[in-house]
Amino acid sequence: MKHINWLIVFGLILILISISLSFIHFLIFQDIHTLLFQFGISIAFIPLNVLFVTLIINQLLAKREKKTVLYKVNMIIGAFFSEVGTTLINEFSKFDPNCEEIRKNLIFNIDWNNKDFLYLLGLLKNYDYVIEIISKQDLERMKDFLAGKRKFLLVLLENPILLENVLFTDLLWAVFHLMEELGIRDNIYNLAETDYLHLSGDIKRAYSMLISEWIKYMEHLKNNYPYLFSIAMRTNPFDNDACPEVK
Repeated sequence: MKHINWLIVFGLILILISISLSFIHFLIFQDIHTLLFQFGISIAFIPLNVLFVTLIINQLLAKREKKTVLYKVNMIIGAFFSEVGTTLINEFSKFDPNCEEIRKNLIFNIDWNNKDFLYLLGLLKNYDYVIEIISKQDLERMKDFLAGKRKFLLVLLENPILLENVLFTDLLWAVFHLMEELGIRDNIYNLAETDYLHLSGDIKRAYSMLISEWIKYMEHLKNNYPYLFSIAMRTNPFDNDACPEVK
C-alpha cells in the first residue's frame, strides 16, 4: 500500500513539474499555438515511447537479470554437487542392482554436445530406479553423511533464489526428507522389512531426481566452464576408472 501511495505522489510531482515548465515556456515566448502543437506531438509519440521502454528496454533488462539469476542458481547447484550431490550419487548407486545397465551411458567425454545430454535424459526417463537395501552398513554411512550436511542443506533451502529452479528445489526437499527419515531411526540395523521398503522409496525418489539434475549440471559445465567439466569427468561417480589426476 505504501508503495502504491509513493507512486501516486511521484506521479503528481511529475505532472506539476510538467505544468510548471509549460507555463514558464508560455510566459517567455507568449505563443500558446506552438506550445499546444508541441504538446500534441508529444502525445502522438507516447505509444512509441511505451513500445520502446516496455517492449525493448524492459525486455533487455529482464533478459540480463534472468541471466544473472541463472548464473547464481548454477553457482548454488555447483556447491551442492561439490559438497553433497556427487557423494550421494555414489552412495545411492550402491543400492541400485541395475546400475551397470546405465553406467556406461553416464561416462561423459569432452566431445559431448547438447544432443548427447538430451538423449541421456530421455534414456533415463525409461530407466527403472530399483533400490534394494542389502548392506545396512552402507545405509548407516549414508545416514551419518547426511547428518553432517544438515546445516548446509538448510542454508540451501533458505535461499530464495532457488525458487527460480523448481526441479532442483524438489531435489533438495527429497534429500532433506531422506535425511530426516534416517535421522529419526536410532538403530538402522534392526528395522522391519516394511520400514526398509519405505526407506527404499525415499532413496529412489531422491536418486532419480539427483541423476537428472546432475546431468543438467554437467551440460552446464560443458558449455560454460570446460575446466570444471574436466575435473567432473575425472571424478565421475559412475566411472570405475575415474582418477582426479590428469593422465
